[in-house]
Formats: sequence, C-alpha cells, structure tokens
Amino acid sequence: MRMRQSLNQLEEAFVEEFFEDRERRQQLQRHVDARSRRREIERTQKQGSIRFFLLLLALLATAVIVTVAMFETLYYVMG
Repeated sequence: MRMRQSLNQLEEAFVEEFFEDRERRQQLQRHVDARSRRREIERTQKQGSIRFFLLLLALLATAVIVTVAMFETLYYVMG
C-alpha cells in the first residue's frame, strides 16, 4: 500500500513538474519574442532617424548648391 501511495505521489509530482516546466518554457519564449520585437522596433526607429537625417542633409546641400549656382550665374550675366 505504501509503495503504491509513494508511486502515486511520485507520479503526481512528475506531472506537476512537467506542467510547471512547460509553463516556464512558454513564459521564457514569450519573453524572448517580446524582446525580439522590441529590438526590431528600436532598429527600425534608428534606421528611420538616420534616413531622415540623410534626407535633410541632402535637401540642405541641394538648396546651398542651387543658391550658389544661381548667384554665380547672376554674377556672370551681370558682370
């Protein structure tokens, strides 16, 4: 009787440990997925910021070049 009771207790403990382990693994996977999504979002925002800065720099450079060319042309025409 004791052996049967002990075996039942071991079996219940095993099943309980199995479900706890599965829950821990699922929780860890959710944590990993959330961290991965967070890193992806951060990477996308960083790339977006860099692209915006490069676009702004290109627009300013274009404006400066066009202004300089316009005044040089005006100088040659008037001079």
